[in-house]
Amino acid sequence: MAIVVVGLVGQLAWTIENMYLNVFVYDTISPDPNVIALMVAASAVAATVATLLVGAWSDRLGRRRAIIAIGYIAWGICTAAFGFVGVPSGTETLAGAAVIGAIVAVILLDCIMSVFGSGANDAAFSAWVTDSTTPANRGRVDGVLAVLPLIAMLLVFGLLDGLTRAGDWKLFFALVGAVTTITGVLSWFLIRDRGVPARRDRILTAVVHGLRPSTIRRQPGLYLTLLIWTVIGTSSQVFLPYVIIYLQRYLEIESYALALGIVLILASVLSIIGGRVMDRVGKTRFLLPAVAVFALGLIAMTFAREVPAVIGAATLMMAGMMSSIATVSAMTRDATPADRAGAVQGIRMMLAVMIPMIVGPFLGAAVISGASHTYTNLGVLQPVPGPEIFPTAAAVLLLVPVLVAIRAKLVR
Repeated sequence: MAIVVVGLVGQLAWTIENMYLNVFVYDTISPDPNVIALMVAASAVAATVATLLVGAWSDRLGRRRAIIAIGYIAWGICTAAFGFVGVPSGTETLAGAAVIGAIVAVILLDCIMSVFGSGANDAAFSAWVTDSTTPANRGRVDGVLAVLPLIAMLLVFGLLDGLTRAGDWKLFFALVGAVTTITGVLSWFLIRDRGVPARRDRILTAVVHGLRPSTIRRQPGLYLTLLIWTVIGTSSQVFLPYVIIYLQRYLEIESYALALGIVLILASVLSIIGGRVMDRVGKTRFLLPAVAVFALGLIAMTFAREVPAVIGAATLMMAGMMSSIATVSAMTRDATPADRAGAVQGIRMMLAVMIPMIVGPFLGAAVISGASHTYTNLGVLQPVPGPEIFPTAAAVLLLVPVLVAIRAKLVR
């Protein structure tokens, strides 16, 4: 119950931050894709620093529950605050300054929100899941965890997308923020600390320990798995920040929320099945086929234009992406030292989230700018993402087999 409830609401809040916040900025502040890329990159750095410090802190305490509960409450408050950010009406004569001010405000708030969200979810909650599972059941558990972002997207598309279409962003952010805060309160009762022995290391010492070359040499399996995750995450971030805008503005699919709902249901079922298959055949054997399905879906999305084709291609893409992430996540937990689950979350955040969220969106923005697709809004030409983001994401995945081969040689 704790994994599903706390994990799902965390992914609900991340869906808002990773996807709809980009739409909010695009629609209300600036259509420049570089603004979105800058915001994503800044929040990724803030999230990584928070996870490094809070993860090591939770190891030192030997407890995760309080960090999760307090962090979720603050996370929800910050999410609701996005509804008060924007370009004020009546500032037409100061449009440039007003837009710059709104950009700075939304990036700062995104960074603050990411600190609380990552400390609570990526550091403490993820470490708690590692504390609470074993290698025998991590395929199933991470299969479910990998599906939660899809279910979160489905809930947002099904229940809240109408608010964004109507431009009622304040209510949109308020509802998600309220749910996140309430979950923080509930998590105090749902989660039980697992009695992990507290470490005596200083927090910065624990952080530095994970970055030392000697530590990396002693644990090649862990760090090579995280590098594989870096590649998969970077591929995902090439297209994910822009995919809703692509469906809305480039393909002009009016019923995109319904189409995405079908995709997310199908991809969720396939991902859960994939988690059980992973436990049977082994995580290492399952990884490359999952990545291949991800790449195949990306290539199919490049050519899909009509709704049925988009649904089929996107289902392959999302199922492959989530199965790939579930596999490397389970492999990472297996390679995590039992007394450093929190500290490892910081390293994971750096390699699996920060680097992908810096490199991926800027790579996507460069492709979008180079392709020069536009649409007309109130007589003004504005840039719009095109299908080129998908083959670019697929090309990034070519690095995965190389890293898998290196890992196979070093880890016996």
